[in-house]
Amino acid sequence: MTTNKAHKTHNPEITPKFHPEITPPLEELEAQERRLVFRRFTYDDAWALGSLLVEMARERQAPVAIDIHRSGQQLFHAALPGSTPDNDAWIERKRRVVERYGTSSYVVGARFRAKGTTFEDASRLDPDRYAAHGGSFPITVADVGVVGSVTVSGLPQLQDHRFVVEALERFLGL
Repeated sequence: MTTNKAHKTHNPEITPKFHPEITPPLEELEAQERRLVFRRFTYDDAWALGSLLVEMARERQAPVAIDIHRSGQQLFHAALPGSTPDNDAWIERKRRVVERYGTSSYVVGARFRAKGTTFEDASRLDPDRYAAHGGSFPITVADVGVVGSVTVSGLPQLQDHRFVVEALERFLGL
């Protein structure tokens, strides 16, 4: 059992595959989306992917909330120890970015930063409803397009993004 204080400090075991301080280039982030494509995405797939994310989060004692949506319907949601209702609000805001732009919430923010501005300053969208912070990734089905999103909230934004990417890689066998 860990204390609440442990959840508030950086835990390098949460995303050991990556260095949290290194932001990947925009091209690499965009390549992730081209690579992480499903052949189909069913209710059972949502359950299996959500369960994998929960398993990974429990192994790392990550204080996250996890959400999977498809076609406007929530198919999976879990809140792990250390997460808060604020994480659910972040999930909604990041998910709306994926739904609007058809790309990951982290990529949207990175594109605005690459233009020398921020999403909050330049998008003209309500920041209480939209957040271009890492952690929401499109669920893309080959020959169909974006059908939903998988979202994690509770870690620093780049770690949220990388956590979802790692789970998708494992789930898709890449």
